[in-house]
Amino acid sequence: MIIGGVALAAHHYVRQTEDIDLGINADLPALRVVEAALRRAGYAAELREPDAADPLGGVINVTGPFGSLQIISFSGRFPAVIEDALREATVVVEEGSRLKIAPLPHLVAMKLYAGGFKSKADIVELLNRNPDADLKAIRSLCRRYQLTGFDELLPDIRAHP
Repeated sequence: MIIGGVALAAHHYVRQTEDIDLGINADLPALRVVEAALRRAGYAAELREPDAADPLGGVINVTGPFGSLQIISFSGRFPAVIEDALREATVVVEEGSRLKIAPLPHLVAMKLYAGGFKSKADIVELLNRNPDADLKAIRSLCRRYQLTGFDELLPDIRAHP
């Protein structure tokens, strides 16, 4: 699943990004296998294993002639957001591809989960550039995931009634 800056761009909010972010659900042993396979294939790959306080299930940073790629696992931390997003996604990277773009509500949920000023600013800009977004449905999704903070952003969203 495409998440991060490229997914934001697919939803009409283009901003500077230095990499492509892929959201997956893979446990730590699977991430180690992927990292080793990438290295054998000649890519520079480094797995950042999570500690107890890490909101993510691990991140593999990959670099090559293509630039930078981050493979971000939500496994063991917030797997439902990826599973639900994959099930509900309708936009693919290109025709025939299995690589999907995160739906807008799930992208908001991932940003809210990530926290921090930049993620909150991304949510505000994303929703301002998507005035037809169903804010009630997004709020409902965030509540279902037990994420807080969405309502505090509403005053800065021009589309908010």
